[in-house]
Amino acid sequence: MKNKVRIVILAAGKGTRMKNELPKALVSLRGKHMIKHLLESVDKTALDERPIVVVGYKKELMMKELGNKYDYVIQKEILGTGHAVMVTEQTCRDAENIIVISGDQPFIKSESIKNLWEKHKNSDATITITTTVLPDFDDWRKAFVTYGRIIRENNKIIDKEIKDCTEEELKIKEVNVSCYAFKTQWLWDKLKKLDKNSNSQKEYQLTDLWEIAGIENKKIESIQVDAMETLGVNSKEELEILEKLVV
Repeated sequence: MKNKVRIVILAAGKGTRMKNELPKALVSLRGKHMIKHLLESVDKTALDERPIVVVGYKKELMMKELGNKYDYVIQKEILGTGHAVMVTEQTCRDAENIIVISGDQPFIKSESIKNLWEKHKNSDATITITTTVLPDFDDWRKAFVTYGRIIRENNKIIDKEIKDCTEEELKIKEVNVSCYAFKTQWLWDKLKKLDKNSNSQKEYQLTDLWEIAGIENKKIESIQVDAMETLGVNSKEELEILEKLVV
């Protein structure tokens, strides 16, 4: 199928800060595994008959809970988001584009995923990212303090991980909310060129691709979505925030 797209859900992590022995994506939110909220939205898009779930920590439990509706790829070592996407290359071999979503973002709506795909496809972008703009980092929005900042310079989009931001960059209110679309022909080649020593986490980070794309003058597009919809969970405190929000 022309422009065939695969959807990849990153769900290999343990989530140490959750203080829970489950894989982070299987932590319960409103009586349901966090990743199942997300997968309901993914399924509604009808963009991919068998979305791909990247599993790692307690992979057998994850696959048992989610069932046989999905394709599974095992990330044997947890070496960052770039590495998590690298391991899906063979499974995505027939796709011209992929959409990548973090498995700990339960409130993303199917409409937003479809909007991301439409913007990516219609703009012929190499990368399309999802952002949100905040009025401040107060109240429930304090969860976004740890998100990467979006820097727009000379019609280019730069996404800097929080640990690599300067004090001035930390004041930026537009943040990356970790939902992306990529042209795969470009992606697979550039993932092999990522350097885990280029960031403070010593991991292969997807966000390092933005700089490569900028240097190559590749087109990077973006869509904006509502902040509540994009909240992720990295700690028990953030989980409590999501439990209370009306989304």
